[in-house]
Amino acid sequence: MTLNKYIRTRLFASYRRCYVSFMYKILLKTTLITALVFVICTLITVPVKANTNAEFYTFLDKFWLTAKKEGIKRDIFVKAFTGLKIDAEVKKAQKNQPEFVTPVWSYIERAVSEKRLEFGQKEMIEKAEILQKIENKYGVEKQILLAIWGLESTFGRNKGKKDVIKSLATMAFRGKRTKYGRKQLIAALKIIQRGDISLEEFKGSWAGAMGHTQFIPVTYNHYAVDFTGDGKRDIWNSVSDALASTANYLKRSGWQTGKTWGYEVQLPANYNYFRSGRGIKKTIREWRRLGISRVNGRDFPRPNDVAELLLPAGANGPAFLALKNFRVLMRYNVSVSYVLAVGHLGDRLLGYGPFIRPWPKTDRKLKYVEQKELQRLLARKGYKIGKIDGKIGGATKKAIRGFQKNNGLPADGYPSYAVLEKLRQ
Repeated sequence: MTLNKYIRTRLFASYRRCYVSFMYKILLKTTLITALVFVICTLITVPVKANTNAEFYTFLDKFWLTAKKEGIKRDIFVKAFTGLKIDAEVKKAQKNQPEFVTPVWSYIERAVSEKRLEFGQKEMIEKAEILQKIENKYGVEKQILLAIWGLESTFGRNKGKKDVIKSLATMAFRGKRTKYGRKQLIAALKIIQRGDISLEEFKGSWAGAMGHTQFIPVTYNHYAVDFTGDGKRDIWNSVSDALASTANYLKRSGWQTGKTWGYEVQLPANYNYFRSGRGIKKTIREWRRLGISRVNGRDFPRPNDVAELLLPAGANGPAFLALKNFRVLMRYNVSVSYVLAVGHLGDRLLGYGPFIRPWPKTDRKLKYVEQKELQRLLARKGYKIGKIDGKIGGATKKAIRGFQKNNGLPADGYPSYAVLEKLRQ
């Protein structure tokens, strides 16, 4: 090969490599551009998931109008919500449905545990002076205040660490309890505006209950007191303010000084259980005429007191005559199990013993889904039960009683597994 031919061959090869390299770069750029166009088109044509926090901020903008009407200042509102985001734990807690319904005996055993009794007896000694002052002013006995304190926060050991504003704003925004959340949120903003607590210290439970005795904001605004006289109603850090606030709430709700919450009682054989339950009120004298007596053999001290006969575990468990103070405690918490636990813990702190009649622990407690099934089956058989929600309220208990009476079972209105099995037949 001549030199000129060799040079031409090498030049051609060099040109070809350059051409291939050039075309490859063109092709690569075209591919990248095509991919970019595809991504852009996809973003345009495929719906984008809604930004929940953006919707939350829109809600807060609208909520300002409500807050303004309630007297909340703009700077307080802005300070409270700056940088605030939805609390995912609160959002989840609202959606949770209980798989099991806690039996009353399990609730009371946990509430009146040996540890809680130990803590309570210690506090009764250490806080004796302040407890006596509160009792003298409001007429609410010290053992009841201690029992509420013990159940609500284990004597201040578990007051809740959630941001109250954040929790209530999450509830107010969306979920099953928006009405509650918005009402409590306004009340919480008023607490901040008044200067009773700083935003940094404004802590509580996921549902907004606060301090030693777990007041919700609306209750706080109406009933909290400054017992120490330092200018603040500090239920978060001051045990005196918290217990006095609780006493004030109970007293203004109708607490009867010097009277108990109720008595454990013994029913006669073949008792007519239709004469039991919330709303059926008789004097102690009238209950005695029906054969009801105290389990310890002692007499009732005030025969004219009005009481209701409660069977929290049905005919197989303990029975109680609940007095006016029992109903007052239900204003604090509408759960019969809770009020029984408060009353019993208070009695135990005074040295009284446990309940006499044993709880029917061998009876299988219905699960939440089974309680809904029970309601559905009652409704199919023509009994009026109200909403099918798995919650055994007055209407469902009345329907159970009717079914029990028609099927030869003790008509105690208790949602037992035996009732459910009978309904399934």
